[in-house]
Amino acid sequence: MPQPQFHHPQRKQENKMRRFLFWGLSFIGAFVLAISPLSGLATEPAPTKVAVGGSWRGASFPVENFITYTSPFGYRRSSDGGYRQEFHRGLDMAAPQGSYIRNWWTGRVVEVSDNTACGTSVVVQSGEWEHIYCHMEGRVESANGQRYMIDRAGGVQIFEGQTVSAGMRIGRVGMTGRTTGPHLHWGLKYNSQWVDPALVLRAMYSEQTGSGSVSVRP
Repeated sequence: MPQPQFHHPQRKQENKMRRFLFWGLSFIGAFVLAISPLSGLATEPAPTKVAVGGSWRGASFPVENFITYTSPFGYRRSSDGGYRQEFHRGLDMAAPQGSYIRNWWTGRVVEVSDNTACGTSVVVQSGEWEHIYCHMEGRVESANGQRYMIDRAGGVQIFEGQTVSAGMRIGRVGMTGRTTGPHLHWGLKYNSQWVDPALVLRAMYSEQTGSGSVSVRP
């Protein structure tokens, strides 16, 4: 004989609460992932397949008198000495202050700036690539509505909208912005996503050493 079914209002309410909590936590999890520093970051962009023009032979190593890499792409302790972790969206290259910085790839200067933690900086667009150079000597000025970065001591003047060729000197290593020593912070984006510059340098070195080019360092 079938047993009678009893409906407990309290149990129904508990089941509703469980469903509400499940969907609520799922939404929060998706939101956290969306705003995470890792979202939108390309840690391995298949660099051998996305070289400008299909080859890395036209690229230039971005700094003269290179000494060593001091801070890689990825999470690190805050550079102000605290214990807070921060995501470092670039590769730091130590070189003596005043060493010239060379443009990585032929492109157009889309921004010059000197009012952020990046210090005096230049941003170049080369097709789908965007390359950022930070902590440079000099400052940003403007004349007749035209903005430009000028380093008088180094004899460098770079205008927004200017076309700059690969290997061209576009500035010098300095200590502007948030930095503890002279170095170039070099950032790369591909299709608006951050890329680890070390992956690109490895691809460049692999191809250019095979072709006899001397425009890069390992």
